Amino acid sequence: MPKNKLLFCALGLLLPGSGLNVFYLKGLSNLWAWLHMLSLFLGILGVKLLIASDMSVALGWVFAALGFISIEASLLTTIVYGLRPDEKWDAQFNSDNGYQNQSGWLVIICVIASLMIGAAVLMSGLAIAFEQHFISQFEAARKISQ
Repeated sequence: MPKNKLLFCALGLLLPGSGLNVFYLKGLSNLWAWLHMLSLFLGILGVKLLIASDMSVALGWVFAALGFISIEASLLTTIVYGLRPDEKWDAQFNSDNGYQNQSGWLVIICVIASLMIGAAVLMSGLAIAFEQHFISQFEAARKISQ
């Protein structure tokens, strides 16, 4: 089955962290794709735990971090494979069927969007983590001073 670079990049951009782009390239037996899906599920569960507990459950932070890492890894993979030359892509994924990719601007637009979304998610995650760290430090200092 021929592997299309645009479809791979679109899956990575539109459904980051789900592992569907890895399933598309490697098949259903790929362990990393299943780990992506598990991490995304745990990340969603972690965010729900954090919302329900007013950001105080440590397990929620661990699960949310796993989902965050899965999303970032998927977006980074989209960027790396999207910028790969078509000849190298075809040599690795289409060598057995002779299909030739002719990537155009849509792949580049997917890569640019992945970069923008990945940077925004990374900055948001860091801002929330640092904010929660400083809030916990402030509350600990207030308890000591009383």
